[in-house]
Amino acid sequence: MSRALHFHHMTPADLATTVRQVTVDVLRERDLDTTAVPEAVTVERPRNPEHGDYATNVALQVAKKVGMNPRELAQLLADVLANHPAIDTAEIAGPGFINLRLASDAQGQLVATILEAGEQFGHSELYDGQVINLEFVSANPTGPIHLGGTRWAAVGDSLGRVLEASGAKVTREYYFNDHGGQIDRFARSLVAAAKGEPTPEDGYGGGYIYDIAQVIVDKHPEALEGDAATVQETFRAEGVELMFAQIKRSLHEFGVDFDVYFHENSLFESGAVDKAVQTLKDNGNLYEAEGAWWLRSTDFGDDKDRVVIKSDGDAAYIAGDIAYVADKFDRGHTLAIYMLGADHHGYIARLRAAAQALGYDANAVEVLIGQMVNLVRDGEAVKMSKRAGTVITLEDLVEAIGVDGARYSLVRSSVDSSLDIDLDLWQKQSSDNPVYYVQYGHARLCSIDRKAAEAGVSVEGADLSLLTHEKEGDLIRTLGEFPAVVKAAAELREPHRIARYAEELASAFHKFYDSCQILPKAAEDPQPIHGARLALAQATRQVLANALGMLGVSAPERM
Repeated sequence: MSRALHFHHMTPADLATTVRQVTVDVLRERDLDTTAVPEAVTVERPRNPEHGDYATNVALQVAKKVGMNPRELAQLLADVLANHPAIDTAEIAGPGFINLRLASDAQGQLVATILEAGEQFGHSELYDGQVINLEFVSANPTGPIHLGGTRWAAVGDSLGRVLEASGAKVTREYYFNDHGGQIDRFARSLVAAAKGEPTPEDGYGGGYIYDIAQVIVDKHPEALEGDAATVQETFRAEGVELMFAQIKRSLHEFGVDFDVYFHENSLFESGAVDKAVQTLKDNGNLYEAEGAWWLRSTDFGDDKDRVVIKSDGDAAYIAGDIAYVADKFDRGHTLAIYMLGADHHGYIARLRAAAQALGYDANAVEVLIGQMVNLVRDGEAVKMSKRAGTVITLEDLVEAIGVDGARYSLVRSSVDSSLDIDLDLWQKQSSDNPVYYVQYGHARLCSIDRKAAEAGVSVEGADLSLLTHEKEGDLIRTLGEFPAVVKAAAELREPHRIARYAEELASAFHKFYDSCQILPKAAEDPQPIHGARLALAQATRQVLANALGMLGVSAPERM
């Protein structure tokens, strides 16, 4: 980008900083209390674009506290703001709002900033120095990944990308339950399938059980010989390994890879559970009653104390959770985020209590609960899976709408509400389908780039102050919001904000495209406005690609 013009750079965040500083200065000049000014001043796009590019209510927030009339304070602020080189006009509205219009070169500068930052635009140092353990999916290796687990795969992977873009180091972790009752039922189901007997009453059905049993028998023809315990153990060990290999493969094809696969069994084998139990006995947070050992979890906000060692001497399920939370912090993580299914509400208080009882910070444990997903076709719920019988799997969803469609449809809604995915909608090649709409926007922008090269239009030396059209302004202001959207997505752990933003950006682009001639018509020579608009189109392509990248969805160059 040419630096021939000196631009004043203004994103909404910069504008908020400017407004805050001016407010502090105006109060200081009058010996008024500057602590009345909030740390974060709100600067928003007004509902009606005719009112200006941005509006702030800072005068309303501050005036009462310092004993001034809001409109009077607003006028003082507006007078100073209007003189700022990046601000064209500052006008008062209503009880004391200030409407701001940016100078056109300040708007243009944002385009230059995006093109310079490239893939880094939207990134920040918000979580610099944080080492975050992000545990998600962690589905039991007793069957394929169902839709709830698939939702966590998409959302968890996207959240990891957003946190990394915000400066954190992220460990993506899968906790592998290879200990306990469900695995025994899985093994018994495999043995029954191998013997041609009916599925045990509490066992797992589904074609995949027969497939795995067949593989084990082919590999170990003598697997069914020997006493029941030996047979059961052969099928357990082999079955879990085969199932887990399949889960890993499914996730990898879905674009989700983990840094750590943590085996629950290892906590028992390494002595980590015994060590954690001893720590809690030593610090008095474990007590004996009715022949069992209990965690004083009510001291740390849980609704009841929890049995850790049962009266028969066996560890209860929570014992593994306690050792595991210690392990996460002992590996150097500063924050542990657990992404759990809808039936795990009780875990929130339990895991925080475990961390505190061991002497860690309860606020360093965060639990996100995800709700259920249903598939709908022709208005009817889809119930059956080809391979897994009654549960719909990750593969079923990918087969129906592709990896990009599956990931996008799962990420674009807040996880705390249940989700219906309408297969008819997500299979459409039209702008009704959100992932098609956003990807089509990106492909169209790539096509503009290719045609610009043929037409001899370049962004070199572009005069970005020419971007004064209303639809250009709307598009530039939408581009400027991306860093704030990423920040909110990171802080609130809500990657769906990025998907909704991408749709808003695609919409602003399509409106700009329909209203503004980006490239010269067939026989025309390129004009300065074409270079400026091409720069705006390239900035838009970059930000759309950055948003799609944070969702783990591809940004196609042709469609």
